[in-house]
Amino acid sequence: MKIAISGKGGVGKTTLASLLARYWARKGYRVLAVDADPDANLGAALGIDTSEIVPIAKMEKLIFERTGAQPGTVGGFFKLNPRVDDLPEALGKEKDGVKLLIMGTVKKGGGGCICPESTLLKALMIHLVLYEKDRVIMDMEAGIEHLGRGTAQGVNRLIIVVEPGQRSIETAAKVRQLTKDIGLQKVAAVGSKVRNEQQEQFLRKHLDGIPLIGIIPFSEEIAAADLENRPPSLDDPAIAKAIEEIVAALEEEAA
Repeated sequence: MKIAISGKGGVGKTTLASLLARYWARKGYRVLAVDADPDANLGAALGIDTSEIVPIAKMEKLIFERTGAQPGTVGGFFKLNPRVDDLPEALGKEKDGVKLLIMGTVKKGGGGCICPESTLLKALMIHLVLYEKDRVIMDMEAGIEHLGRGTAQGVNRLIIVVEPGQRSIETAAKVRQLTKDIGLQKVAAVGSKVRNEQQEQFLRKHLDGIPLIGIIPFSEEIAAADLENRPPSLDDPAIAKAIEEIVAALEEEAA
């Protein structure tokens, strides 16, 4: 199963990505967690020290070896299908059954630029979503820049994390349009930081046809974990119940 998670900054998408990854790892699955957000902090949410990890987009020697072109160049000649199948094992850092891979981002020319860095990242993402076994959890930015027509078919679900608020709903609508543009129809939403029934009903009313497959309630444990820079506890009753319901919905749809 391959799950991509998107949403406006600060809504809790990285928290959801880490909770799903750790939940499935605890159940005995092999889990690859991919940080594809330029503001990379999935490692902290997983309890993994990333201080010495270099994002793949910044590995100039690797990019040159695999594409035949120097990073930072645009146009020219380079391999459009570089070898990437060995990178998750070679570059991932593992803890408690979850292997973390940090993609990084291409800052020049936009997500679709014709450059060696972008080519390598897109090739790697295609490999991850089409060929990796067990569970792949991808923490994306709202622009889902690493996804395209070549990878959409390999994603079981793209989850848009939304919190009760108009700006979050507007971002969800924009992400939904992006998914339509690349042919990805398997989209769902998860509510985050929901305090009461009124806020849940607000989300259901304004999601405009995006199915809501779960609710993560406002949690003092999640807030405390963020302050203390540690993973939130999977044993917290409210968190455990929410994640179990989301996982059940994902596995039922994928069956």
